[in-house]
Amino acid sequence: MLSLLQSRPAWRAAELAERLEIDARTVRRDVERLRRLGYPVHSTPGVGGGYRLRAGTAMPPLLLDEEEAVAVAVGLRTSASVGVSGIEETSLRALAKLEQVLPAHLRRRVGAVGAAMVLAPFTGPTVDHEVLSAIATACRDHERLRFRYEAADGAASRRLVEPLRLVHNGRRWYLVAWDVGRADWRTFRADRIASRPAPDRRFSPREPPAADIAAYVAAAVASTREGRQARVLLHAPLDAIAGRVPRAFCALEALEGERCELRASAEWPAGLLAVLLELGVEFELLEPPELVARMRALGTRLTGAPA
Repeated sequence: MLSLLQSRPAWRAAELAERLEIDARTVRRDVERLRRLGYPVHSTPGVGGGYRLRAGTAMPPLLLDEEEAVAVAVGLRTSASVGVSGIEETSLRALAKLEQVLPAHLRRRVGAVGAAMVLAPFTGPTVDHEVLSAIATACRDHERLRFRYEAADGAASRRLVEPLRLVHNGRRWYLVAWDVGRADWRTFRADRIASRPAPDRRFSPREPPAADIAAYVAAAVASTREGRQARVLLHAPLDAIAGRVPRAFCALEALEGERCELRASAEWPAGLLAVLLELGVEFELLEPPELVARMRALGTRLTGAPA
């Protein structure tokens, strides 16, 4: 009921009863329960009367079940490990506020989760939270962005883009956007956006470059010069492999003869080898040559390691 009351300005009692599959008496009883918890639910009498949630002066206890409370706490505590800088202290302040308004039994459970968690420091490139927020806002509002971008070789350029989506592949943040100057879709590493993007005029959204934006980014990353593209021939049909590879950094293409080709960034050979071994199918590493040599060296070390 609380979720429904928050979703629009007013609800008739009959509408709430129908949506919640309860009777009018239960609606009244639940409204009274929300009021006792501190939620300012205003009622209007009469045939056309109903209920609406007014803004309160004090935040009442949050109605979160145990799974929701733990999910929020874990999300706030792990925020520093997703490659976003400048939000660590803010996340901890938000978590402290959350714990203050949680019921006692949930506060104890959330505290237990925090006491048990140990986070390894994030060592990859980070994105300033203000840059990420500016990009996300522009994606939502369909506003063009202007920013200075540094390529892998250090070359700087000015870009005007129509942002579509932000994608996090577990290690880095990427922006998928229509590059106005190049009249084509581009994938930008967010940590290489040198300054906070400046909003420009609004635009009409274009047809996305792919239905699966995460897979699109994975293919783009795999083909970039920064990580050299690895090509692997898998002796298994695409349907048997598709759900077992991390789409964050792997792209697949079906081939004839019940085979498929995997393309991924070659900058992390140990991780790629782990993915290939986990698949449990025969494979042939096609390129690049230096990665083939490194893979052989890794294989030699594995076969020579004591059991």
